[in-house]
Amino acid sequence: MPGFVDRSPPGQCIFCRIVAGEIPAEKVHEDALTIAFMDLGQVNPGHVLVATRRHAATLFDITPEEAAAVAQSALQVAKAARAAFDAPGLTLLQANGREGDQTVFHFHLHVLPRHAQDGVALSWPRKDPPPEVLREFAAALRARLASAGD
Repeated sequence: MPGFVDRSPPGQCIFCRIVAGEIPAEKVHEDALTIAFMDLGQVNPGHVLVATRRHAATLFDITPEEAAAVAQSALQVAKAARAAFDAPGLTLLQANGREGDQTVFHFHLHVLPRHAQDGVALSWPRKDPPPEVLREFAAALRARLASAGD
């Protein structure tokens, strides 16, 4: 993200301290690359955060192996949450940078079990661009993916 600088030193952020065992957390899953623990701000019962063990501020800072490991851990936690809390729905949420509403600058994914009328709303203003604008957006992304992928 242009202009964004994570100012928390590695090993000092709250999630790094959880990984290091310096502060308590209700851990539900750990493997070589990830840690999953209960969110202190439970939105719904079973709200879990899946984070990389290594400090990385955003999605743009994790490795492909870490991305795969987070996805696999999230899937395991999601299945357990669905069974444990009889949740018919699930929201996975991941935010990057201040403009993306990230509040803890250590990569993590929210696994949020969902129920009808649970009060959680994910909405944003739709802009509905015309088809020719969507084609331009898609072309820009395809060109970037074909050139370097970065």
